[in-house]
Amino acid sequence: IISEKKRKNKNKIPSLEEYLQQRDYLGALTLLEFHKRIGEKDEHADLWIGYCAFHLGDYKRAMEEYRALTMKPDCPAEVWVYLACTLFFLGLYKEAEDAASKAPKSPLQNRLLFHLAHKFNEEEKLMGFHQNLEDVTEDQLSLASIHYMRSHYQEAIDIYKRLLLQNKDFLALHVYVALCYYKLDYYDISQDVLAVYLQSIPDSTIALNLKACNHFRLYNGKEAESELKHLIDISSCSFEFAKELIQHNLVSFPVVF
Repeated sequence: IISEKKRKNKNKIPSLEEYLQQRDYLGALTLLEFHKRIGEKDEHADLWIGYCAFHLGDYKRAMEEYRALTMKPDCPAEVWVYLACTLFFLGLYKEAEDAASKAPKSPLQNRLLFHLAHKFNEEEKLMGFHQNLEDVTEDQLSLASIHYMRSHYQEAIDIYKRLLLQNKDFLALHVYVALCYYKLDYYDISQDVLAVYLQSIPDSTIALNLKACNHFRLYNGKEAESELKHLIDISSCSFEFAKELIQHNLVSFPVVF
């Protein structure tokens, strides 16, 4: 028999804070939209809606929310950099730079401008924003990603490994390290590093796709195709995240018997 207290706890709708702590952005967004619909909107609801949409990969929705906020006279100044981030992920780099220039100076603004300088191939600006980076996790991850995109894979590995020593719970760093080793043609090492992550997150789309790519390089196309088909079988909504990538690789892997 379930006690009255347990029954109430079971039926209780999680709060926005609980959804966010669990990184359940869909649940948080649904709750925010429900409160908005019934007229119980929190004063920061639009900011949180933009935040949740961004983390769900719906950059267009996030952009629309942040852009609407910038048109209000009491808009917090930092919203401009949030808008700039959505524009960046939509590939609207010039618009992102314009929006970021209206935001107050901050570590997030510097990281964004750092990446935009890379996109624009502006070496002098890139080095200037590089000098503003600090020895904190977010800035170092940003630096590692620029190293990766500039094909400085060993430099990226060094940063990721140092961060892993400091933060053993940052399991996703194993995938980044594995990607670097893949780019360096060390497919067996990439596979070993990737296995550590897959032990904890066995249905990761990105990790399983990389595993398939390693199988293609180490064995043959049939092995790689088998891994991708397994990924499609176990995936549901997560498959949508990289659907085009998976389909591309299924076509690209020649089947070798």
